[in-house]
This record gives sequence, structure tokens and C-alpha cells, in this order.
Amino acid sequence: MNNDTLMSTFLLMRISNVRELQILHFFLFLVLSLMSVTSNLLIIIAVALDYHFHTPMYFFLFNLAMLDLGSVSVTVPKSMAVSLMDDTSISYAGCVAQVFCYLFFLTSGFCILVIMAHDRNIAICNPQQYERIIHKGSCFHMVAIGCFSSFFYALLHTVGTFANTFCSNTASQFFCEIPQLLKLSCSDLYLVEVGLIVLSCSTAIGCLIFIIKTYVQIFATVLRIPSAHGQRKAFSTCIPHLTVVCMLIFCGIFAYAKPRSDTSSALDVAFAVTYSIIPHLLNPFIYSMRNKDLKNALWKLVNFRHSSKTISSDL
Repeated sequence: MNNDTLMSTFLLMRISNVRELQILHFFLFLVLSLMSVTSNLLIIIAVALDYHFHTPMYFFLFNLAMLDLGSVSVTVPKSMAVSLMDDTSISYAGCVAQVFCYLFFLTSGFCILVIMAHDRNIAICNPQQYERIIHKGSCFHMVAIGCFSSFFYALLHTVGTFANTFCSNTASQFFCEIPQLLKLSCSDLYLVEVGLIVLSCSTAIGCLIFIIKTYVQIFATVLRIPSAHGQRKAFSTCIPHLTVVCMLIFCGIFAYAKPRSDTSSALDVAFAVTYSIIPHLLNPFIYSMRNKDLKNALWKLVNFRHSSKTISSDL
């Protein structure tokens, strides 16, 4: 394809050329997406309806659940459509939107995780000052800063990626992934985006160091709590958050640390699924399983819906 050819579409990768495996992929992604949407919606509804959860920690969890919903909605439906319709094309504008939206939701979620680490640090290490530091206004302020920063971050990467001239329109991934798109570049402008990726990795490492330092302080404080009940309560709110952070970071390392070839392998696809779908699916289960109050609220919500259906059927 000529360097000056104006792209109108990109071609995504098929999971398989075998029709039966394409249908299997469709139903597998359908189940994963339904589980993710249902579990995140249950947390959103439980936090919104139960006034006991109108606290900073659950406010951040509420935002994280909404961002997880957005992340799954960006990549999974198009991949399902590719397998169901056997049409791998995605419009240029659709690819741009997919890159921007996925980066925005992913970065915003990571910002929320950093904010949650700060929230737990103040709550456990400096509880006397918690209400003064972490109040309604500061919560909205921190989330707004995270979302605005993520917006400009996603915009910067999207412009840096699509400012390139592409020699091919065939991407070796089931969604528009920046490293795979950069392989299609004909110009040296891709080096600008590579530099932005290096800067982003440095920033992520800085955030990881901050989170590790924060949890060292938290665990040191928790271990000094004389009450076993107090220790369990502190760990029940901290361990889920730390688990989510570690899972997200390790998924990213596994996805990007290995050398990439010109063609996509089954391992590349597995890593892409791992970091683009699995964390957003598991977040609600991790938080609900470790948090007794949230688990009870979700159980009551499910039972209430079941009871309402039973009453409606009886009528």
C-alpha cells in the first residue's frame, strides 16, 4: 500500500479462521462481558442505594466499577462482532475512538487505585485527621483531577499514534492496540509515541513506588493495632485494593515485557485478554469477597431482586 494512501479502515485479527472456534470465542467473550457488566453494576447499585456506603472509600470503589464497565465496553463488543459476523474491519474513526476511550478508562482506573491507596493510608495511619483531609469536596476534587489528567493523557497518546502514516491497515490484535498500530507506521513519527510510552512507563513505576511505600506504612501501623478485630478490619479493606493493583501491574508486565514479533502469537492474544478484560472482571469479586459489609449488601440486593420477581410471578 502506498505511503500516501489515506486509510479509511483497519483490519483486526481473527481469533481463529475456523468458524466453530469463532463462534466459541463469541460465546466465551459474551459470558465474560456479562459477568463483568453484572458484577460491576451490582456494586454501583449497592453503593448508590445503601447510605451506609456513602463514604469516601466506597465512593472511589463506585467510580472504579464505572470505569471497569467502560473498559470492557470498549474492546469486547467489537471483538465479539468480528467473530460473529466474520468481518474484521473497523473504521479509522472507530479505531481512533477505541484507542482513546480504552486509554482514558484504563488510566482513570489506575488513578483511582492510587487515590484509594492514599485514602487507606490516611484512614489507618492518621485517623484523627481523616475527616479533615478526606471529605466530600476533596474526594470529588481528586477524582476530577484524575479524570482530567487521564483525558489529556489519552488524547496525547491518540494524537501521537494516529499522526503517523500507515503502510498497512492490518493490525495483529483483536482490538486497536497502540504497539500493534505503531508496527504499521511508515514514518519516523512513531518514535514520538514510543517516547511517550517510555514516559508513561516511568510515571507508572513512580505511582507503583508510591503505592508500595504507602502500604509499607499501612501494614506497619496495622501490626501495631492491639485489637485483633481492628487488624482484621484494616486488612479487609486494604488487601483487596493491593490485590487489584498487583494484578493490574503484573498483567501489564506480562503483556509488554516480552519481545514482540511482527506477527501476533496465541501468547500475545492471551496477554491482551489478560490485561484488557480479566482485571475489570475480577475487581468486583475481589472487593466483595474480602469486604463483609459489601458482600452482605450485594447478597441482599440479589435476594431482593429474586423476591421481587417471585412476587410479580405470583401476581
